[in-house]
Amino acid sequence: MAEAFAKIHGREIVNAFSAGSRPSGKINPKAIEAMQMVGYDLTKHKSISADDFRSAEIDYVITMGCGDECPFLPAKHREDWDIPDPKDLTMNEFIVIRNLIELKVKELLRKIENKK
Repeated sequence: MAEAFAKIHGREIVNAFSAGSRPSGKINPKAIEAMQMVGYDLTKHKSISADDFRSAEIDYVITMGCGDECPFLPAKHREDWDIPDPKDLTMNEFIVIRNLIELKVKELLRKIENKK
């Protein structure tokens, strides 16, 4: 969802990618539904591993509460948003997390724009 919101709100600012420490290979159906509610088609996204970015030049790495399990990726800036994984939450709780992710993405985009 963070990648989707970065594409929605920061298309001219960032080139965002989302990856997991243990990707399942598929997008959570609740995430697809939650993003459809805001007019975004998440079915075109793929579940990929953070390992795919080990040799990439990265400006920002954002982690979401994975703590010690977060894979290390070298980056100029790192942030942990300490957002719980919503996969086992009810849809209403999932939407709360979706909205929090959108808010955090917008805050990051403002920070990036202000550094330019």
